[in-house]
Amino acid sequence: MASDSIPRRPTCSFYRRRRILLIPALLFTFSLFFNTPWSLPPLNISGISSSLSRANIASLAKGPPVEEIYGLLHFVTSDDDRMLSRSANPLEPIDLTVYLGDDKPDWKSHMRKLREEYPLIVFSKSYCPFSTKAKKLLGLYNLSPPPKIIEVDLRDDGDFIKLILTRLTEHSTFPNIILDGKELGGSDDLHTLRAQGKLKKMFENAGMTVREDVVKEQETQ
Repeated sequence: MASDSIPRRPTCSFYRRRRILLIPALLFTFSLFFNTPWSLPPLNISGISSSLSRANIASLAKGPPVEEIYGLLHFVTSDDDRMLSRSANPLEPIDLTVYLGDDKPDWKSHMRKLREEYPLIVFSKSYCPFSTKAKKLLGLYNLSPPPKIIEVDLRDDGDFIKLILTRLTEHSTFPNIILDGKELGGSDDLHTLRAQGKLKKMFENAGMTVREDVVKEQETQ
């Protein structure tokens, strides 16, 4: 009488062979993923078009992109005498690497330095009466840290900086005052904010210490 056939159970060597074959397949897959350019089709969600790739997925994972104004502010507040290259077009967005010079692309550190050391930056012209008027008013507040004054007319790249500032802030005259990375306006705007009792609070909100010695401002509640 023939005995029933009993199916043989896979042996350890069978599973070992499968693992050996699986490892090269996984390595090949990872190699294709990381070495072959790819992107997802453009998406259109609520009228917003976007294209995703490994590069901008990595950028999104690191946080929101750094605005160009911070690149310019980092450049002009650097300790050396660097000048902007004429190879870039000031009327078009400029890559942040142009503003870095030889610095490392550690924008988290650069922006922290701007907030802590240079929260108030004034793009001025040394001969401009409106720039003089604005600097005189700021001096009344005895600010700490003090405003960083950039005399654009004394720089070799001054006309270049003017074009970039006009594009970024839509303000084409001097002074051009930047507080905490945002355009505050010119001399008239500065005096208007003071008359409204808002200026001192704006400085304090930007992390500055106000030690007004000459003129006391009536604050709005």
